[in-house]
Order: sequence, then C-alpha cells, then structure tokens
Amino acid sequence: MSNLARNYQTQPIETSAQPKPKRLREGRTSVITPGEKILLAAFAIMFCFFAVKIVSNEASIYQVNRELQVAEGVIDKQEKANTDLKIQVSELSAYDRILDKAKELGLNLKDKNVKVVEE
Repeated sequence: MSNLARNYQTQPIETSAQPKPKRLREGRTSVITPGEKILLAAFAIMFCFFAVKIVSNEASIYQVNRELQVAEGVIDKQEKANTDLKIQVSELSAYDRILDKAKELGLNLKDKNVKVVEE
C-alpha cells in the first residue's frame, strides 16, 4: 500500500492549478492619453479654423484690391476726358474763332463796344 500511495501523490498536478503569468492588456499599447487626444483635437480644430479665416481674409483683400484697380481705371479715363474737354474749351474760346463765328452770323465789330475781360 505504501507504494501505491506514493505513486498517487507523485502524479503531476493539473496545469489549471499552476499560476499563469500576468499579461498586459493587449490593444492598450497607445502612448497618447485621452486628455492628450482632446487637446490634439482642439488644436486641430483651431488650426483649421484659423487657416480658413486667413484664406477668407486674403480672398476679401484680393477682391477689394481688384475693385480699387477698376475704380482707378475709371478715374484715369474720366481725368483724360476732362483734360480733353478743357483743351477743347480753350480751343473753342480762342479770340480768332469767336470773331470768325461772329462775322459768319452777320455781326460786326465796333471797337467802342468791345470790353476786355481777363481770366
């Protein structure tokens, strides 16, 4: 009997009773914490917002500059027209031309009635 008892006790112990080594959680190897993720998302949102804001400001500045150039072109054309009209007025108000036009209409020149006006 003693041999049987000894053999019975020396049988290997079941593997389920052996302690298993502790494993780290699989899938949780991320280095970024949830707080850092929130900060990163907030930074990305702010970056996108300011990028859109800068682009929209540049677009509005471009539009204003374009309108300014168009207005300057119109002003230049009007100034040229005004200068041409001033030259035409000075040519049409020449004394010789007025005298010719008066003679053409049948008017005569009397030196007593002529008054000189200076500009």
